[in-house]
Amino acid sequence: MIAVVLAVLILPLAAGLACLAVPARAAAALTVTSGVASFALVLALVPEAAHGDLSYLSGYLRADAVSVIFLLATGFLYAAVAVYAVGYLKHRDARYARRFHAGFNAFAWAMLAAPLMGSLALLWIAVEVTTIISALLVAIEDTDGAAEAAWKYVLIASAGLGLALLGTVFAYYAGAQVLGEHFNLAVQPLIQAGSRLPRTPVRLAFGLAVLGYGTKVGLFPVHTWLPDAHSEAPTPVSALLSGSLLAVSFYAILRFYQVAAASGGGGFPRDTLLAFGVASLLLASLYVFGQRDVKRLLAYSSVEHMGILAIGVSFGAPVALAGVLLHVMAHAVAKGNAFMGAGVFTVKYGTKRMPAMRGGMSLLPWSGPLFLLAIFALSGLPPSGVFRSEFQIVAGGLGDGSYAAAAVLVVLVTVAFAGLATAATRMVLTPAPEPAKTAAGEPSTWMVVPAVAGLAVLALLGLHPPGELADLITRGAAQLGAR
Repeated sequence: MIAVVLAVLILPLAAGLACLAVPARAAAALTVTSGVASFALVLALVPEAAHGDLSYLSGYLRADAVSVIFLLATGFLYAAVAVYAVGYLKHRDARYARRFHAGFNAFAWAMLAAPLMGSLALLWIAVEVTTIISALLVAIEDTDGAAEAAWKYVLIASAGLGLALLGTVFAYYAGAQVLGEHFNLAVQPLIQAGSRLPRTPVRLAFGLAVLGYGTKVGLFPVHTWLPDAHSEAPTPVSALLSGSLLAVSFYAILRFYQVAAASGGGGFPRDTLLAFGVASLLLASLYVFGQRDVKRLLAYSSVEHMGILAIGVSFGAPVALAGVLLHVMAHAVAKGNAFMGAGVFTVKYGTKRMPAMRGGMSLLPWSGPLFLLAIFALSGLPPSGVFRSEFQIVAGGLGDGSYAAAAVLVVLVTVAFAGLATAATRMVLTPAPEPAKTAAGEPSTWMVVPAVAGLAVLALLGLHPPGELADLITRGAAQLGAR
C-alpha cells in the first residue's frame, strides 16, 4: 500500500515536469497516461481502506476511508478531463499546450496529495500549494479578465488560508496541552485524545478552519472569487476547480470537524456547518437565476453543492454522513460532465453567453443531450448518484430530528433545480432564431468520450454502488464520528 500511495504522489508531478520538455502531442499523451494510471492506483487503495485499519505511512502520510473517497473524486476527474483536454486544446499553439499540461498535472498532483497528508500542518501546506498552481492556471489565458479573476482568487484565498493557519495554531495549542510540546499535529492522535482536549481552543480552531478553508470551498460569505475564476479559467481547469478543489478544501474542514466532535462538543461544529451550509445554499439557489454566462451558472451550482455537504455533516446521523461522502464523488462526476459539456458549447458557439446558445440538440447531437443529462443529474434527478446522496442526506436529517433544516434543504435544492434546468433546456432544446452559421457536429470525439464515461459512473453510483465502494463509504461515515 505504501508503494501505491507513493506512486500516486510521484506520477502526476513527474508527468507535469516532463510536459515542459516534450512536444505538445507527447505532453497530451503523458497527461492522459498519468491521469488514467493515477485513477487506477487510487482504485487499488479501495479494498484495504474499506476493510483495514487506519494506515500511517512513515509518519507523514495516511490513507483511510475518508481520504480515499476524496482521492477517488479527484482521480476520476483527473483521468476524464485529461482525455477531454486533448480535444479542447486541438487548435492551441504548442507553447500554450505544454504550459497547460504541465500546470494541469501539477494541479492534480497537489489535490491528490492533500488527502494523503497525515497532519493538519502538512494538509495546510498542500491546500496552499493548490492555490498557487490553480491561480496560475486561471490566468493562463492571458486576458485582462483572467488576470483580474486570478488576483481576486489569490487575495481572497490567501486571506482565508491565513485564518486556516491560525486555526491550525490553535489546534496545535490544544493538542500540546495533552500530547506534549513535541506533538506534530497528526490527526489521529488529536482525535484519540479528543475528550481530554481543552474545548475553547478546539472550538476556535474549528471556527477559523470553517471560515478559512471555506474560502476555498466557496461557502457564503467568502465565495466571491469562485464565479469569476470558474468563468475565466480554461474549461478543463474549471472542471477540476469545481469538482475536485472545492471538495479537497472541504476535506480539510472535515478533519477539523473530527477533532471538534471528538472533544465532546459535537453540537458546536454541527451548528456552525448548518449555518454556513444554509446560507450558501440559499445564495446559490437564487443566483442561478438570471445568469448569462454558462460557466458562472455552474460556479453558483458548486456553491449550492458545497452547502449541501455542510448541511449533511451538520445532521451527524450515519446515513447523512454516508450521503455526504457519496455526494463528494457524485458531484465531482456530475460537475465535471457539466463543465465539459459547457466547454463544447463555448467552443462550438464561440461564446460563453447563454442567450447566444440555442439549438444545441441539432448542432451538437452528442454533447447537447449529454450536457442536458449532466444538468439533470447535477440537479438530483434519479437515477443519478446525486439523487441517491441527497436522498440519504435528507433521510439522515429527518431521522436525526432536524425537520426544519431538512425541509429547507429540499426546498432550496428544488429552487436551484428550476434555475439550472431552465437555462440548460433553453440552450439545448430551444431552436436557433436563425439558420446556424456553423455546421452540425462535435468539435472533437475526445470531448465526448469522457462525458459518456461520466454518465455511466453517475448511473452506477445512483443505482447500485459496487460492494467495495459501499463498504468504503460506510467505514468513512464511521470515521467521521457517525453516532
